[in-house]
Parts: sequence; structure tokens; C-alpha cells
Amino acid sequence: MRFLHTADWHVGKTLKGHSRLEEQEQVLREIVTIAREQQVDAVLVAGDLYDTAAPSAEAQKLVIRTLMGLARDGTQVVAIAGNHDHARALDAYRPLAQEAGITLVGEVRTADKGGVVGFTARSTGERVNVAVLPFLSQRYAVRAADLVAQTAGENTNAYDQNLRDVLGTLTAGFEDGAVNLVMAHLTVLNGRFGGGERTAQSIFEYAVPAGIFPIEAHYVALGHLHRRQRMEAPCPVHYSGAPLAVDFGEQENEPVVCLVEATPTTPARITDIPVTSGRRLRTVRGTVAELSVLSATVGDDWLRVWVTEPARAGLREEVTAVLPNALEVRIDPDFAAVPEASRPSGGGAERSPAELFSEYLGTRGVADPRVESLFRTLHDRISS
Repeated sequence: MRFLHTADWHVGKTLKGHSRLEEQEQVLREIVTIAREQQVDAVLVAGDLYDTAAPSAEAQKLVIRTLMGLARDGTQVVAIAGNHDHARALDAYRPLAQEAGITLVGEVRTADKGGVVGFTARSTGERVNVAVLPFLSQRYAVRAADLVAQTAGENTNAYDQNLRDVLGTLTAGFEDGAVNLVMAHLTVLNGRFGGGERTAQSIFEYAVPAGIFPIEAHYVALGHLHRRQRMEAPCPVHYSGAPLAVDFGEQENEPVVCLVEATPTTPARITDIPVTSGRRLRTVRGTVAELSVLSATVGDDWLRVWVTEPARAGLREEVTAVLPNALEVRIDPDFAAVPEASRPSGGGAERSPAELFSEYLGTRGVADPRVESLFRTLHDRISS
């Protein structure tokens, strides 16, 4: 059977105050097209459909339309909640989604109540079992272990042990004659960050070893880390990565979706299919004159700009005039360094406010007579 693995859509995510909903729509439309062209039996969405637990109506409309587009013609669609999603809100939509052939799982469930999603692959007639593990915070990990694995929570407080308990119970019913899959939203130890993850819910106590996944799994579809990568484990464990870079820290990532082919008796075969829609992110560096020359080469990319000259009034406006897609403009640290003698040794009372302000500008690497003139004008106005 064939299925598509994707994750971390982050619909509704803005970049430096700019909406990217139009780009996100292009990317998701491309994923729907890929699923149809590849004639997949199922699509697994491993969490973070939205960027916030309270998505806008426009973001919800886009996600719902995408899921319905994926489910058209009988394709099985299974989506779980990530740490950015509102788990209970996804579960609230669950009955309606099921009518459209979509399975939403917001909170951890027992196997018999939706923790394992079973179906028959339409192309091969093979039985498929998908053990689903939405994102679990530390606060709810013990509660989930009690609910699903029926363990005594006091036996261990280790996050990874609680996840082992949950996964062990969910995968206990894996069958020899079926394609057995796991889908989860979590951090695996030694995984490489993409750059835009929510760090507090990704590191330290939230990282688990790849060994928590059972060797019987034909494939483990992960979400949470935005970089496409395979993890060393007894079974195939893969992050699909985000299909659209969510921040400049992810500008070097190559967005893909994973096409997976698996049978009950052979290892999974994974093919990365590039996602080409959406505007790319790029960091450029130079003086205003150098940036002006670069303007013809950046296309419609969103830009982060490091300016290699001292700060002055109107510098940002000069940069955005030659690079209209510059969302972030910063002074290169080499040109913004504060001199060692950044604070006067004394005698400030003998100098005028204008002199003190001029000295302050020097400590900040700003040399612009217009700023000093404006300060004198404003000071005279409020002190006269």
C-alpha cells in the first residue's frame, strides 16, 4: 500500500507581521495534487495543522478544505494534534470529519476508542493499523499512561517511560499480516531542529529515544521537528519536515512530503517528493549600494537583511526601497558594536543634554547629524 506522510503545516503562521495564508494555500493545494497523482491509499498528517490553538476562521477554512480534498475519492486521511493545535477542538470536529472520511485525533485514546485507526488499503486489500499518539505535554503524560496503559502513575515520572507505556499498549495489537504504522508528534533524541520549533516543548524532558518505537512497526511517521530526517532506530522512523519554512531559521531546509510504500512482509520504501510552492526565505548582507545590486537576483523571496554600515536615520527605509520584500532589517554586529568606553566617567552635569545625547549615539554606533538636530529641536520645544 502507498501513503503520504506530511506534518507541521502551521496554517495561520505569520512572518514578521505578514500573513502567509496565500502561500500556505498554495503549498497545501500542491500536497493534495501530489496525493492524487500518486494514487495513495492514505495520507498521514503528524500534527501542527495550525500555528496556534485559536486559529482564525480563514485558517480553519483552509485546513478543512485541504483535508476534504485529500479524502476525496476514498483516500483515508488521519490527522493528529501537535503542540500548536487545540487537541479538544480537533476532537470536537471528529464526528463531522468522520462523515467526510477523515479521522481526527486530538487527545490520546485507548486502542478500542480510536487510538488505533484501522482500514483496508483500497489498492491492495491489505489490512492497515495506525497507532496514533498526539502531542503529550509533561503535565498529561502520566494521566495518559494511566488511561491507556493502565499503569500506576507513581511507578515512574519519566516522560519517555510514560510514552513507552502508551505506545506499548497501542501497538500491542499489531498483526503479522497487516501493515503496521505509528504516527506521533514528539521530539526524538539527536533529532536536528529545523529552526522554527517551539523550543520549550521540544528539548530536555520532552526528548525521547528512538528505541521507544516497536520493531514490528513498518514505518513511524513523525511531526514536530521541521527538518526532513531519518532517525536511527530498529524500525523506519522519519520526520517529514515542514512543507513551508516558518521562519528564517529554516531557510536552508528542503520542503518535501514523504511517499511511503509498504507491505506486511517487506521494509518500507520512502521517496521524498519536493514541495515547490510558497515563497522561499533568504538572508542577504551588504551595504545599501551592494544590496541595490542584489535586488535583481532575489525574485519574490522574503528577505532578512544584515546591513554592513553604521546605523543612521532612515536606513531601514533606504533598504526597503531597494528590497521591498525585506521583512527584517538589522545592522551587522561588526557595525553596531558598542565601544569599550561606552559610559562617561562622570561630569555629565556640566554638559548639555544635546552633548550627552551625542555621546549616547556614539555608544550605539549611530553617526547622523539629522538625529542630533531633531533631538535639539524636540528638547527646545519641551523645555521652553
